[in-house]
Amino acid sequence: MLAVRVKPRSSRDAIEGERDGALVVRLKAPPVEGEANAALLRVLGRALGVPPQAVRLLSGATGRNKRVHVASVSAAEAAGETLALDVHGGDLHSTSSGPQKDRMLPP
Repeated sequence: MLAVRVKPRSSRDAIEGERDGALVVRLKAPPVEGEANAALLRVLGRALGVPPQAVRLLSGATGRNKRVHVASVSAAEAAGETLALDVHGGDLHSTSSGPQKDRMLPP
């Protein structure tokens, strides 16, 4: 489970860092008709190197504070990679440290 705080209608899509135990994600999309939620799944998927379908919104569909789950990816499992957050530059990177069923990222 990953705690996320979104900032819709930002000038660009970006992972800004961490604040108050949540990953801060800027989104160009407006918070209407699920556009910001869809953009969040795309941004996190791209940053984590997984398809957007592997990122699932658990709660917070109508608010800025959200909880998401990132499903494991069999190719990453086979390579024995886990995900680590690197807030410098706003990117998420993979680092090798053994296989896992689900990717649990620090909030």
